[in-house]
Amino acid sequence: MAVHRRFIPILALVSVAVLFLLYQSLTVRETLRGLPQKIGLGEVTGDETRVPINNELPPKSNGTAKHTPVNPEDKDYVNWNPKPEFKGGSPRPGNHNYTTTFVVAKTIDEDINWIKENLPDLHTAVYVADDPFAPLHPPKNKGHEVMIYLTYIIDHYDELPDVSIFMHSHRYTWHNDDILDSDAVVMLSRLNRARVWRDGYHNMRCGWDPGCPDWMHPGEVEEDAFRQEQSQLAKSWSELFPLDEVPSVLAQPCCAQFALSSERIRARPQASYVWYRDWLLRTPLGDFISGRIWEYVWQFVFTGSNIFCPKPHMCFCDGYGVCFGGEEKYNEWIDTRQQMRNIEGELRDWEEKGRNIEEAEAEGRTKEAEQLERPEPGKDAKLKKAIEELRPVVDRVRKEAFERGMNDPEARAREIGREWKEGDGY
Repeated sequence: MAVHRRFIPILALVSVAVLFLLYQSLTVRETLRGLPQKIGLGEVTGDETRVPINNELPPKSNGTAKHTPVNPEDKDYVNWNPKPEFKGGSPRPGNHNYTTTFVVAKTIDEDINWIKENLPDLHTAVYVADDPFAPLHPPKNKGHEVMIYLTYIIDHYDELPDVSIFMHSHRYTWHNDDILDSDAVVMLSRLNRARVWRDGYHNMRCGWDPGCPDWMHPGEVEEDAFRQEQSQLAKSWSELFPLDEVPSVLAQPCCAQFALSSERIRARPQASYVWYRDWLLRTPLGDFISGRIWEYVWQFVFTGSNIFCPKPHMCFCDGYGVCFGGEEKYNEWIDTRQQMRNIEGELRDWEEKGRNIEEAEAEGRTKEAEQLERPEPGKDAKLKKAIEELRPVVDRVRKEAFERGMNDPEARAREIGREWKEGDGY
């Protein structure tokens, strides 16, 4: 019995330790339950542990998870969800030389020689998505350009240039504004770094179609073939921004190409970008959808707004030095150009009708040729004349806009309603 009595103090200590650990576990659980989640439209539903079979779209939910609604008036809310301070860039002299890095997202097979050939002095950070041995590459080839953009920000957070420009590797593409010849060289060479610094965030596309003014609706649960990511936005938002209410609309000009000031990037802590990238690495959503999710999320990350749709004439003028003299004159030019394009379309239709008949006759399909619609005789001449009258007007007004914006900083400021004084430069 004496031997057993010696173990009584030890047993007592063990019992106290077990009870203490049990108490701590229960306390932590209750604390975590008390943390708010601002879910709104994006309430997470169903079995979240199940992995989709096709690794692309999560399964349909069959239940509803309960969440504690957030109260923004809670005294601890600001500590749980600190808001970035998005403010204009700190003052710079008009002749300031903004350091710039062009962040390029590419694959092994994509040719980027156009950069060195046309912009030899532009500093670049070229990330190769599908080459783990490239000097710069993301941790995983997923999410299209998103993984690369976030990786650049994380890796260079403490040594960013004044301006970082994030774009795809193509020189010519449909989503580059055609006013700028759909040419990345024109966009990069004319980009107003001072505007990027002043505003913090600049979408490289000014045209609203597609993307503005009302594009993605995270509350929609029905799948849309044209907006495949839309039905996944609410759940993804609640995972990326668990304390921010899911907006009813997300909008900005497409297509994930933008410029940022170093101050704007650092408005959020580096840990935020690590969090976003971890989400991308872990989400069961596949490469395509996970990348598309972010196309209409970037503006929230860098402006705090779910809708970012600057007026096109202001974007072109202050962003690229293409100033038409105001919104009304810009719209007049757009209408005239569209009128010319409509006539060009009519001419193509007329010519195609003639070609179809000629091909049928040449191949001996006489009956078919007789049944084909014949182009109206002489209409092509009228259409060509109308195009010849409109084209010089379209070209002249565009040329004047390029010259006005490039050579007159006061005109740029006046067109967007920005205060200007002598010496402000761009």
